Amino acid sequence: MGLENATKLMTYITKAGKEYICVMETHEKVDLSIVKKIAEEFKGTIYQRPPVRSSVKRRLRTRKVFDIEVLEGKDDKLFLLRISSEPGTYMRKICHDMGIILGTGAHMRELRRIRSGIFTESGLFTLQEVSEALYMWKNCKDETDLRKILLPMEIGLCGIPKIILDDNAVNAIAYGATANVPGIVAYQNFKKGDLVGLITLKGEGVAIGKALVDSDNIQQMKKGEVIKPNRILIKRDVYPRAWK
Repeated sequence: MGLENATKLMTYITKAGKEYICVMETHEKVDLSIVKKIAEEFKGTIYQRPPVRSSVKRRLRTRKVFDIEVLEGKDDKLFLLRISSEPGTYMRKICHDMGIILGTGAHMRELRRIRSGIFTESGLFTLQEVSEALYMWKNCKDETDLRKILLPMEIGLCGIPKIILDDNAVNAIAYGATANVPGIVAYQNFKKGDLVGLITLKGEGVAIGKALVDSDNIQQMKKGEVIKPNRILIKRDVYPRAWK
């Protein structure tokens, strides 16, 4: 859940890699070792057609499964799987397809998402905890619990390469300008077309945008465009206006 300017990052966070724990039930008994062997075949790029009940068009597409592990089996019919994949991968379809290859048929019985991008279950809070933290802040002027729940917006930029901007370049980008050389103080490695976060010397999020060049080229550039912002995160005129 994002608040105020942080909502601009939610689109990118939801498109980050995901990790799930799911229970697959086969329609006949099958040995655990066979399920593990079949699961190995689902690592890497797979073809997948979204299930009938889905929110996207049902056309065959490719998705990447980074890892799939059979954690345990029960009664030779229930199997606990841990799967990490790129967004848009349907776990119930993986279970269904594994059932076809096993020759028994299978369906997903339960599903729990345990990671989205850099955010894991360890950082989750219940609505009851949020409600109590708000109560303490409003009625007792105690914001201790609320500070544990609310994270800086910049946390959402973790996991993507970043560029640190000179203070004189920040306000121009706040008005929609591209990030140019000079104006870049430091950078991490990225490729042309990658999503890159722009931050200030203090670590404040400025924008998120697409790289127009490889980071390897920046060292040789005396001027030119590097990042075209897609979403501006910082308010205008927080930093001085340095352009004429």
